[in-house]
Amino acid sequence: MDIIKSFISLLALINPIGAIPFFMSLTSQQSDDERRRTIRIASISVFCVIAVTTLLGQQIIGFFGISVGSLEVGGGIIMLLMAISMLNAQIGNSRSTPEERHEAELKDNIAVVPLAIPLLTGPGSISTVIVYSANFHHWYDRVSLVAIGALLAVICFFSLRLAEPIARWIGRTGINIGTRLMGLMLSALAVEFIVDGLKALLPNLR
Repeated sequence: MDIIKSFISLLALINPIGAIPFFMSLTSQQSDDERRRTIRIASISVFCVIAVTTLLGQQIIGFFGISVGSLEVGGGIIMLLMAISMLNAQIGNSRSTPEERHEAELKDNIAVVPLAIPLLTGPGSISTVIVYSANFHHWYDRVSLVAIGALLAVICFFSLRLAEPIARWIGRTGINIGTRLMGLMLSALAVEFIVDGLKALLPNLR
């Protein structure tokens, strides 16, 4: 069940369908070969971010003296802000600001930054992966989280590869509806994160 919840929450956070309009705007001047290369690098980067965060996330927060409970509350708040933006069918500034998106349009290589980071795997995704990996007690659970990262990378690859057909088929309205549904699920998961974090920080709340 935790694995399914991890997959759903990360899929909602990454939201590859919602990234299609931004991707098409950034790659409008690229040739087919350049666009395929951008998609390939972005998808590999998504997997690398999730895998590295799964394996080293606890050590990173431990180095800075941050508890998992604090990260749950902070990550839950970020997720909630993202969910509110998604319910309004907006990308949200917690992923990237308008200035960063404008600067991205002037870059030649946008595969890693800002497409993979922070558009697809932003602060919400990273904090979520760290929390889930910290709550898993067995090594095979973390392997499953890395496998989820690989699956999400594949989903991102095909979503971006089929960006133009998807955009034509479901249109902007369909993309917005999908984004709002993802935002609704994400808001519920965000509340769970915040409550679990508060319980860890304030045991009397139990």
